[in-house]
Amino acid sequence: MNPVFGPTIYIASTWVIPVLLAITLHEAAHGYVAHAFGDDTAWQLGRVSLNPLRHVDPFGTVLLPAFLLLSHAPFLFGYAKPVPVRFDRLRNPRRDMVWVAAAGPGMNLGLAIGAALLVHAVGYLPLPIGQWAMWNLVNAININVILAVFNMIPLPPLDGGRVAIGLLPGALAAPLARLAPYGMLIVIGIFFVGPMIAAPLGVDVNIFGQVISRPANAIVQTILHLTGTG
Repeated sequence: MNPVFGPTIYIASTWVIPVLLAITLHEAAHGYVAHAFGDDTAWQLGRVSLNPLRHVDPFGTVLLPAFLLLSHAPFLFGYAKPVPVRFDRLRNPRRDMVWVAAAGPGMNLGLAIGAALLVHAVGYLPLPIGQWAMWNLVNAININVILAVFNMIPLPPLDGGRVAIGLLPGALAAPLARLAPYGMLIVIGIFFVGPMIAAPLGVDVNIFGQVISRPANAIVQTILHLTGTG
């Protein structure tokens, strides 16, 4: 095995399954809950599916995680094609939007808890397989928690923004909703572009660490404690 690419392929193999499961079930959860509350748009388009190919975004699902992994970034992040939801078709649009939006992060937290519970079974596997499975489960816990925390940032089109729009009074919800077309650009600027610009100036602006990593680590520790894994 190539001494350079061998370890990289092994490490990548422990990330692929957790990432695909995290983003696939996250998006499928949105579609399933939307269908339950009256909007069958995602259902008709086949997006309420466990087939990851239906949710893959070429950049967010493949290129971005691969770039972060190969560049030894301190975190791994990715996203899938958003599930289409017609909020006007929901039986109670303002209330049901909150449940539809929260379904994705809720699914990720459920997956993290499930992965933590499965850690108890790793000891029954042969050593090489057990080590590989353990890395998959550890990565699954971290990826799902980070994805849940990131998506709950109260800025549309992120899930947290949708939840905020559904809960805030109209005078505050309306201007927040108008940010949706620019939300991801704002997020990329704050978390990625800003720190890259500040780094050559000798300024360490670790916004991702403060806003995402710190609460994510606290949630991970809580999950490990509750599942008896830590």
